Amino acid sequence: MLTKDYKYTIYASYLGYITQAIVNNFTPLLFMIFGNSLGISLEKITLLVTANFMIQLVVDILAARFVDRIGYRKCIMAAHIFAAAGLVGLAGFPQLFADKFIGLFLAVILYAIGGGLIEVLISPIVEACPTENKASIMSLLHSFYCWGTVAVVLLSTLFFSIFGKEHWKTLAVIWAILPIFNTFFFAKVPIAHLTEEGGGMSVKTLFSLKTFWIFIILMVCSGASEQAMSQWASAFAESGLGVSKTIGDLAGPCMFSILMGSARTFYAKAGNKINLLSFLLGSSVVCVCAYLLAVFSPIPVVSLIGCGLCGLSVGIMWPGVFSIASARYPKGGTAMFALLALAGDLGCSAGPTLVGMVSGMFGDNIKKGMLVAIVFPMVLIVSGGLYARTSHMKKYCVDNL
Repeated sequence: MLTKDYKYTIYASYLGYITQAIVNNFTPLLFMIFGNSLGISLEKITLLVTANFMIQLVVDILAARFVDRIGYRKCIMAAHIFAAAGLVGLAGFPQLFADKFIGLFLAVILYAIGGGLIEVLISPIVEACPTENKASIMSLLHSFYCWGTVAVVLLSTLFFSIFGKEHWKTLAVIWAILPIFNTFFFAKVPIAHLTEEGGGMSVKTLFSLKTFWIFIILMVCSGASEQAMSQWASAFAESGLGVSKTIGDLAGPCMFSILMGSARTFYAKAGNKINLLSFLLGSSVVCVCAYLLAVFSPIPVVSLIGCGLCGLSVGIMWPGVFSIASARYPKGGTAMFALLALAGDLGCSAGPTLVGMVSGMFGDNIKKGMLVAIVFPMVLIVSGGLYARTSHMKKYCVDNL
């Protein structure tokens, strides 16, 4: 039974994922502004995306070793401080350097550290809370990243429409208010631990388990299946429907995030009546169908429906794998969540990169790139089926873990 105090821990965790959505999705809305007002080339702007991703990967790797030593509370508070400093830095740092790109780059480094820590810490913090139906709680938790993404796109678009794009610095500071507030929130809420001090499984032990490698593959494919469509949804909407960028953003990534969040919220409400592994495999099949619909439909609007259906299908993947892995390895601890986050981030990079490379090879034909990306949900189906077989066999043997 969840106590009243731990409810606040979960509320703070919801805000943590909204903070991560701000970190990952606000700056891309400013890319054209950086080019027009700060004179930064597209090549350098691309480096900002790469830096954000690579730093979060490094944090994922390091967190497996230092988080348990420092403590969850100190680390999650530091994560929000870094996120807030980076967002404020977007507005102020460029003025401190002759080359404004250096200022932006430093700001990205700060909020990327915060985003990486949030990704590693929030899930185990919620998993450690004394709750029932942990898979449902985890799914609802991850839905707040989706709702945060929608809020960032919609509210930022509204702000620019009312006050003008020239006031983007003010908006960056406004978005920083949330992580600042959540720093103090996390200072007060109770935080439990997944395992006793020193009782979590080591990285070496996890890598020695064959089943854990299946979870790694599942996480890579989950991240790739999601981001291969998400990152290209706006361009796909524009090229397929010939609409403006604003409409493309709303009809592409915004719709994708709404449906992905809806899937996670649905499972959070009905999860205790549904087998999670079966739901994950079924969603993967729907994901394959969604990619095929988007690629092969001769009607642009129907292709766009395929994009939205993809968002609906990938919703359960990331939190679902987290929950299944946690149930299989209850002593996995911070190291397990950090390694799974690392694998997911690798997928988040691999998916969009593959789509972009293949699209470029076929004359910027995004449909060709998306067709190749269908390999990710297909591998997820095979890997999930393999885990289902090992899970069934587990009933007839002793599991020492």
